[in-house]
Formats: sequence, structure tokens, C-alpha cells
Amino acid sequence: MPPATSVSARDRMPFGALLVLSMIGFTAITTELLPSGLLPQISAGLNVSEPVAGYLTAGYAAIIVATVIPAAMLLARIPRHTLLIGLVLTFAISNALVGLVSDFGAALAARLVGGIAHGLLWTAMAPFVARIVPAHKVGKAMAIVFSGNSLGLAIGAPLGTALGGLIGWRASFLLLAGAGVVLAGLAMWLLPAVRRIPDAPRPSLRKAIGQPGVKSVAIAWPLMLMAHFALFTFIAPFLREAGLPDYTITLSLTVLGFSGLVGIWIAGITVDMRPRRSLLITTAIIAAAYLLLPLGGRTVPGALVLMAVWGAAFGAIGIYNQSAILRAGREYREAANGLTVLTIQLGITIGALYGAAALTTAGPLMVPVAAAVPVAVALALVVTGRKHAYPPGPKEAGFVAAEKSAAGAPVPDAADAAVSADARADAPAEAGVTARP
Repeated sequence: MPPATSVSARDRMPFGALLVLSMIGFTAITTELLPSGLLPQISAGLNVSEPVAGYLTAGYAAIIVATVIPAAMLLARIPRHTLLIGLVLTFAISNALVGLVSDFGAALAARLVGGIAHGLLWTAMAPFVARIVPAHKVGKAMAIVFSGNSLGLAIGAPLGTALGGLIGWRASFLLLAGAGVVLAGLAMWLLPAVRRIPDAPRPSLRKAIGQPGVKSVAIAWPLMLMAHFALFTFIAPFLREAGLPDYTITLSLTVLGFSGLVGIWIAGITVDMRPRRSLLITTAIIAAAYLLLPLGGRTVPGALVLMAVWGAAFGAIGIYNQSAILRAGREYREAANGLTVLTIQLGITIGALYGAAALTTAGPLMVPVAAAVPVAVALALVVTGRKHAYPPGPKEAGFVAAEKSAAGAPVPDAADAAVSADARADAPAEAGVTARP
């Protein structure tokens, strides 16, 4: 039996590193969304129209889709610790250039560089977290790290927009650049280095796609995001059509952001032990909230309650799906994670178009109902992905036995299922990767 000190060291969570990664995520989300809130000031400052200035956001998203997979493959052999620090510095340089240049073309080029770094950041961050924490605490660590995303949505972009009004849009970008430099310094200090074992398999997108379960997660997760952004993009027309005052638009977005933090906290508690049941419940809750919004969202309290439920469930599903893709990808988890970054960006883009189509054809009140459709498809993928995509956790033997019994499938011995789940939980965080002493 190993000494108590060894067990304690093995189970220790690197909270400093996780908090730095969370702040990096916060900065990345704020960087992505900031131009949207400062569009009038940017268009005036760069002497272009507002639609043209909007390319600073659209181009940022487009470059992620175009480059995330080839860039991730090209840089696969760079140590993750070094890559993450380099990406944070790239964000800082990109934001500094946007804040300093006077030509729109130069500003757009700087944003495209930032977009490439953004896509690479999300392909590298989650697998890195899985390497530096105990295997049975990966979900909790993910919840800490990705809370920065929700904070970026809830307060990062609005705060940056408010600062832009007070100190100018250029100063807002320069402030973000300074934050990036500080975070790079903290990352050098706090992020542990990891190295690959020499015979570790080379990252392969083809082999990652071939892993059982990867395709299901890479489709189901973007479908949930597609639904979210179909409604999120057109929340203002929906609320106005429901007869609610304009102040509820800002209030609803704030409720969505902060309730997302609650959902992330709940996911952090449940994802390591009960991932399957938790995801089934939260996905069903999102579908129900969407279907109820046209009726229950006609009063301010009713709308805010449903928004809070939607936001909390949406915050949670990101953690459950992130854990699922890392598990399904096995030794090719980095390539599998890069695949989901690509499909998620496509889901977000298609979601806005899908919401626009629903708005035009069925009217604002029916946009939530339209959003419920892809959620229902995603729920079906979760239900059918019991074996590989969304398997049960260590404390779900009884739940899965009941699920299989209801489906008419043979029910394995509950003790065997629990032992199998415990074995998965105790497995190394990533095959072929060890932490440096």
C-alpha cells in the first residue's frame, strides 16, 4: 500500500493552475465578444460603416472554423504548457494591435490572428486539465476552468462595453492586452509542465473520429449549442413580442449568464459520479424550458424563471459534454476535442441562421419552439449513446439497470457495473501522458 503522503499528492488539485486557466477563458470570451458591444465607436474610429466593422466579430469566428483542425495538428508536438502560454501572449498582441492601429485592414488582420489563437486555446485547454488533475476529479476541475466562460458572457463583455464608453474602445482592447500579459506571467509560474511518453500515438483526426462515441458527442453537443444560439440571438424580438418591457432584455441576458454559473457548479458536483443521468435530465429540462417560454414567458417573473432554468441547464451541459468527448476520444482525445471545437463553431453559426429562419417563417414567439427541435435530437443521441458516447459513472449502476430494463435490454449485475465504472474513474487521465516531477 502506498504511503499516505503519496495518496495525498496524487489527489491534490492544482487550484492555482485551474484559476489561471479560468481567467484565460474569461479573457478569451471577452476578447471574442467585445467588438459587438463597441461597434458604433469602432466604426467611427476606423472610418468604416457598422456592417463592415462587424467583420471584426464575423471574421474572428470564421477563422476558427477554417483553421482549428489544421493548426491543432500542426502544433500537436508543442508541449501544452508552452502552447498555452504562447496563445495567451498571442491574444495580448492581437488586442494591443486592434487598440493601436488606425487602418481597418490591419485591425481585421490582428483579429484573425486572435481567432486562430482562440480556436487552438479550446483544443488545448480541456486535455491539459485532464492531464494535471486526478482522473476522478476531472469533471470538478473542468467546472472550475470553464466557469470563466460563463463569467465572460455574464460580465466580461458587458463590462468591456461599459469601459469602452468611459475610457474609449481602444483603451478597452489595450486593457485586455495588459491582462493577457499578466496572465501569461501567471501561467509561466503556476501551470505545471507535462510531457509525452515517446511511444504515445500521433494525434490523428481520422482515428479520433473512428473512436466509438466521438461522432455522437461531436453532433449532439453542437445541436444543443445550435438551439441555444437560435433563441439567444433573437431573445430581444421574442421578449418584445411577448409584451415585456425593454429592460427585460438586459435583465434576461444577465440572468442567463449568472444562472449558467450555478449550472456549472452543479455539473462540477455530479459529472464525475453521475454524468449520464445528469446530462439526460439537463437536456430534457432545456427542451421543456423552450417549449414553455411562449406561454410562461409572457410575464416578467415567468420569463426570468424560465431563463434561469435554461441558463443553469445550459451551463451544465458544457461540462458534461466536455467530459464525454475526452472520455470517448481515448488516446486521441486532443484531436477529438479539436473536432468538437470545429462542430461547435458551426453549430453556433447555423443556430443564428436557424433562429432567423424561425423568426421569419413562424414569428418571434415560435423561436423557442423551433429551438426545442435540435435539443430533442440531441436528447435522442444521448439516450442511444449509453455504451460509448455517454456511459454511466461510478454511482449510476442502479440507474442504468432501470434504463436498460425499460428498454428491454439485458441487465448486468449492478456490482459488476459499479466496479467497471470505478475502474474507468481510476484510469490515467490521458494515455501516453505523464506529468513532469
